[in-house]
Amino acid sequence: MKDPLSLRAADAEREQLAQELREHMLAGRLTPAEFEERLGYAYKASTRGELEALKHDLPMSAATLDAEIARRRTLLRRRLLQESAGGLTVSGVCVAVWLASGAGGDFWPAWVIGATLLPLVRNAWRLLGPAPDPDALEARLNARRARTLARERRRARRSGLPR
Repeated sequence: MKDPLSLRAADAEREQLAQELREHMLAGRLTPAEFEERLGYAYKASTRGELEALKHDLPMSAATLDAEIARRRTLLRRRLLQESAGGLTVSGVCVAVWLASGAGGDFWPAWVIGATLLPLVRNAWRLLGPAPDPDALEARLNARRARTLARERRRARRSGLPR
């Protein structure tokens, strides 16, 4: 995989850096001359690495921090839904079986739905609740992924398949 800093920079990334540099100048971290110099380099930069080099000695701006937090929450939300797809599928199959069998008696798929979607609700609360903790959610999802990969490796070894 290519180094992300060696990828070509887009005009939107240059504009974002220009806005960050303006914020740093207004905060007094850059003189107007330094701002103009860095701004010129920003518009001439061709890679993301060149853009990053222009702000290496500056703290992360509030706008950048907010954008990074929003990006991370979006990625965690997407990953949470992807990891919950199995539970949603099993729940849907159980409801289809219940409906196909005449939908009589108690709604027994509720037990399956509750058991399979409980992790989704718990993790969604960690991400979207009143005291969000994205670090804990990310750690839990990473641990689950590691357990799944280890289980798949053990199965592959038992069946003699290459890893």
